[in-house]
Amino acid sequence: MSFKIGDTVAVTDDAIKGKVTAVDNDVISILTEDDFIMKFAKKELVKIGVEQSEIAKTVIVSAHLSNKEDYKKGQKRIKSKKNKGEIPPMEVNLHIDKLIKSSRGMDNYDMLTLQMDTAKHKLEFAIRNRIPRIVFIHGVGAGVLKTELDYLFNNYNVKISEASYQKYGMGATEVYIYQSVK
Repeated sequence: MSFKIGDTVAVTDDAIKGKVTAVDNDVISILTEDDFIMKFAKKELVKIGVEQSEIAKTVIVSAHLSNKEDYKKGQKRIKSKKNKGEIPPMEVNLHIDKLIKSSRGMDNYDMLTLQMDTAKHKLEFAIRNRIPRIVFIHGVGAGVLKTELDYLFNNYNVKISEASYQKYGMGATEVYIYQSVK
């Protein structure tokens, strides 16, 4: 599938949509709905607005080709432990250094407000886009951010649990969003 500047695209294995801003061989730059510029391989993207059958063909063909390339290289196929159809959770890192370049001049209140605004924005984004699970990485610290997050989540129709200790350690909360049937 060929892409051109201005095409609306979606990432095949993530809940990211945006417009193509640059095409450089097999690397496509997109401006996401959250105003971030991100780069993806051509095979990771699909055009939005094309027929659903065309999207399915693209995903099936790219998966088949990647398996063929692995086979040609002599690599063994590794079976995934994930359940088929299980979508990995969206991850939101709320550490202040991941949200802004420098926290210089900000007091604790300003940083907490930024983190909470980011969490609320990402949660509402997930609800709008029917993303079932989000992991908020908040760290351990004194527990102020975690307490505020718990308070925020109580205002939504969600289930809260500790995220995978093996993957995230102790400082992460997983949120399962109950989806209404439409």
